[in-house]
Amino acid sequence: MTPEQLIVKCYAEQEDNYWVAVCLDFNLAAQGDSFEEVKVKLEAMIAEYVFDALVGQDKAYAAQLLSRRAPLSAWLKYRFIKLKSTVLHGPGRVFDEIMPLVPAA
Repeated sequence: MTPEQLIVKCYAEQEDNYWVAVCLDFNLAAQGDSFEEVKVKLEAMIAEYVFDALVGQDKAYAAQLLSRRAPLSAWLKYRFIKLKSTVLHGPGRVFDEIMPLVPAA
């Protein structure tokens, strides 16, 4: 496993009066009132998702679950938000999360 495989790509954007955050590598999404809130919620979802896939009830499906990517449209949105936030200082944000790992027993 390479270090790049331990990083999951995410983005967040404001929609009306709330924020939506998406984890592209696992196709997960969270909603909250602020960027900070939605980021914390998505981090918790990622941790629970990886735990369930590796040692929890979904362990038999780990290979499928850990390779479940968001559709191309979400990846394109990520690239667009990254460009907008870098060049135009737009409202969306891109961020990386480190995949939570469970130590071997």
